[in-house]
Amino acid sequence: MLRRKKHIAQNQNQEFSFRAHAWQQFRKNKPALWSLRVMLLLVIIALLAPVLANEKPLYMKYGGQTYWPAFTSAKNYSLTNPKTGQTTSLELELADWKRMEFESVVWAPIAWSPGRTDEANMRYVGPGDPQRFIDANGDTLFMPGRFKHYLGTNSLGEDVAAGLIHGARVSLTIGLLSMSIAAMLGLLLGSLAGYFGNERLRTTRARLWLTVFSIFPAWFYAFSVRSFALRDALNNSGSSFLGQLLLSLLVFAAVIMAFNYLGKWISRGAFLGKIVNVPVDAYISRFIEILNSTPTLILIISISALAKEPSIIYVLVIIGLTSWTGIARFTRAEFLKIRSMDYIKAAEAMGFKEGRIMLRHALINGMAPSLVSIAFGIASAIITESSLSFLGIGIPPDIVTWGKMLSQGQAHYQSWWLVLFPGIAIFITVTVYNLIGDGLRDAFDPKLKR
Repeated sequence: MLRRKKHIAQNQNQEFSFRAHAWQQFRKNKPALWSLRVMLLLVIIALLAPVLANEKPLYMKYGGQTYWPAFTSAKNYSLTNPKTGQTTSLELELADWKRMEFESVVWAPIAWSPGRTDEANMRYVGPGDPQRFIDANGDTLFMPGRFKHYLGTNSLGEDVAAGLIHGARVSLTIGLLSMSIAAMLGLLLGSLAGYFGNERLRTTRARLWLTVFSIFPAWFYAFSVRSFALRDALNNSGSSFLGQLLLSLLVFAAVIMAFNYLGKWISRGAFLGKIVNVPVDAYISRFIEILNSTPTLILIISISALAKEPSIIYVLVIIGLTSWTGIARFTRAEFLKIRSMDYIKAAEAMGFKEGRIMLRHALINGMAPSLVSIAFGIASAIITESSLSFLGIGIPPDIVTWGKMLSQGQAHYQSWWLVLFPGIAIFITVTVYNLIGDGLRDAFDPKLKR
């Protein structure tokens, strides 16, 4: 027993040393390493977007009192004028901050919020064009440097730089969250297909037949019966739809488990109790082929058309549910190799449960190649989101995205800045994730030596 445990530990130490070697190989890939740094910079920009681009002051002092408008959740302030002693209620979302007089104030680097109109600079003002500013007295002046639109405006006078900064949050959120959903599905189904194959999972004939048959009533009770609840949630909000979808998935799993338990109870006869193989790999592989034959963009457009109110949650859920096939294939291929290794054989001989072997031994050591597919998947999800935004589908109209800014540039070809800057942002982000994917692929290739 101790010898077997020692043998498992030695094999796992070899895997850990391989990952350390993979990191060293990744660091030697300069484009991938710099792409990782750029990705971290983009994440920081997305997290600090309200601080980097905000029309509200980060800090202000008025009437001897200090306020933090950009960081508060309050809807209004009660301000007392130190000269007249008059108290007024100031609504934070409607206030014209730039025309107010403060004792001291600290503005964001980009003193504009996305979607906020600057009436003095409407109708496509370029970065090098003269920009106007209307002060508290109503006089038109040249734009002060701290309020300047550094990357120009669109037809409504909305700041392009603020849209780029806050658009990074939308793109990265959809890319990361959608691929998190895809990674969970891909790792789970790929692990099952690769570890069990078509012969390793055995059960009684009754349990197999009832489990396959249970898919139809499970779908009926989980989705057909609850179709009105799902439709209402789809028309209500994205979070409500996500909750109802999770509830339907739980009902689906509960019905299948109930039929599986019923199959275990009736597996007593010679015919129904006969042990047969479960072709897990064949079932999952055929499902992957069916899903790959479905156009993802058309599927997203079709589902988005059913919702009265568009939501980002719909988009990221649909992208996640349709983007896991590549991850599943990588995981399946790795598990087909890992399941025949010595430490897996030793764990099976020691009587470990299959779930423990898959999670604690096989999956930890076999998910590295799937990271490559995840990195490429994030780039693909960002392109899909930008395409939907460009078409005006799936994304709420009050949310500024890079694709929507490109669409605005298409309407006015002379406004080159509306095409150039969002296009560069999309190009850099997608290229960064692709280079990281290339670096991971080379780092995890044991045949590649530098």
